[in-house]
Formats: sequence, structure tokens, C-alpha cells
Amino acid sequence: MAKTIQKFIPRRFRKSRTVVPVVRLEGTISAESGGFGRRSLSMASAVPLLERAFANKAAPVVAIEINSPGGSPVQSRLIHRHIRDLSRRKGKPVLVFCEDVAASGGYMIACAGDEIFADPSSIVGSIGVVAGGFGFVDLIHKIGVERRVYTAGRNKATLDPFQPEKAEDVEHLKRLQLEVHETFIELVRERRGLALSDDPDLFTGLFWSGRRGVELGLVDQLGTLDEVLHQRYGDDVEIERIARRRGLLGGRLSFGGGASAALASGLVSAVEDRSLWARYGL
Repeated sequence: MAKTIQKFIPRRFRKSRTVVPVVRLEGTISAESGGFGRRSLSMASAVPLLERAFANKAAPVVAIEINSPGGSPVQSRLIHRHIRDLSRRKGKPVLVFCEDVAASGGYMIACAGDEIFADPSSIVGSIGVVAGGFGFVDLIHKIGVERRVYTAGRNKATLDPFQPEKAEDVEHLKRLQLEVHETFIELVRERRGLALSDDPDLFTGLFWSGRRGVELGLVDQLGTLDEVLHQRYGDDVEIERIARRRGLLGGRLSFGGGASAALASGLVSAVEDRSLWARYGL
């Protein structure tokens, strides 16, 4: 109630207090928007929140909470770069707080912070690249289905799950993964610098607790957002959470001829998301 009344009092008459905008970035990282049963994060969903947070001229810092098992390396890097660009242009340092998990693409985004904090039991790291799928060749033979694929370009149907796997296709995918992995490693080295340990497993895709993350240099300190902000800015610090703006129906429903297909697609995506979280025991 007191905070609501404060908004209507002219700024020059308000009690002086430090305001810290907080952006929460949560969910699997994907170019797709959130759908049925999904918590997703993308450049499109993150930008409006980040822009509003950095627009507060009086704020000494911007805080970001991250809870993500990763996902798209491109979306992760785009969000990371946008945070760094806003920090540079607005002249505001960034404090990142890892919650349950900041792994893979989630950790890539965390590296946008000038300081990274975590709970002792947070999961951090997983600096690697993974691709997975299924092979249905034997299945379609058993049910009497004939696969027909027509291409212009002999590599256009690479890694088709309904055709036998080719060694050269797998090698091509692995080369691509190595390039993406190297980009990830370069980003971490650039942001974490001399803080990183020389542990040989650091860039193998392994993940660790927040406590071990401090020892490895992946995390600066253990601590929660409330603890750190109150320690640095006093008991009167005002934590301003930047919430997503919702439409008339909350931005959750869609209507139209493709609703059934969208629901089916959303269910599949939700299962994929669940498998990402489950990898970290969540």
C-alpha cells in the first residue's frame, strides 16, 4: 500500500531510496513463443523487459534472475549481447542471480553479468553443445510405410529420421557442433577471464553446484538477490520487478483454424522442455 501511495507523491517530496530494477529470465530458450505447458525465453520476450529495466536512470545497477536449462545457442547469445550492449550504453553494471539452474544457454546469458551469484545448490555450467533425435527406419518398415523424399541437392535431406543414418552426415553435424562450442568457450573466457580455473573438465559439458561453481570461477559469490541488494544498498533498497505486460486475455490463448495443430505442436514442445529440465534433476 505504501509503495502505491508513493507513486502519486511528486519525486522531490519522496523519501530518498535506492531503486534496483529486476528482470526475471526463465524457461527453455527458443525462438518460439511460450505455448501450452511451456515456460520459454527468447530474444523477443526478453528485450521489452530489459529495455524497461535499463531505462531507469536513477538505478545504480540492473539485476537479472536466471532460471533456465538452456536451449537455442543463437537466442542465448542474442540475449547475452543485448544485455551487454544496454549495460555499455546506459552505463549500468549488471548483477546476475542464478536460481535452480543456469546451464548451457542459461549460463551463456548469465555471463552477461558483471557479477554472478548463485545459491549453493544451484546448477551452473554445462558449457557444451548437444543435438538429439530419433530414428524411425525400422518402425516404418514394420507398419508398412514407404518413405519418399525428393530433393534438389544431395545433402538436402541430411539426418532424416526416417532414413538410415549416414556417417558423413553425422560428421558434418559434429563439425558444426564443434564450431558452436568454440564460440561458447570464447564467450565464457572473454567474460570470466582470469577468474576461471584450469580444471580440464570446465568446457566438457559437465555441470556443477553453485558452491563448486565459485571454486571453478563460473560464479563470483554465493548469495540471493535480496541478501546481496540489501547488503549493498541498505534496508531501504526498493526492488522493482519488471513484469511482462499481458494483453486482454493474458497473452495465453489463440484462436483460428490452426488451433488444433498449434496445441499438438505445443504438447511436443512441452515434452522437449520437460526433458531439458529433467537433465538437471528438476
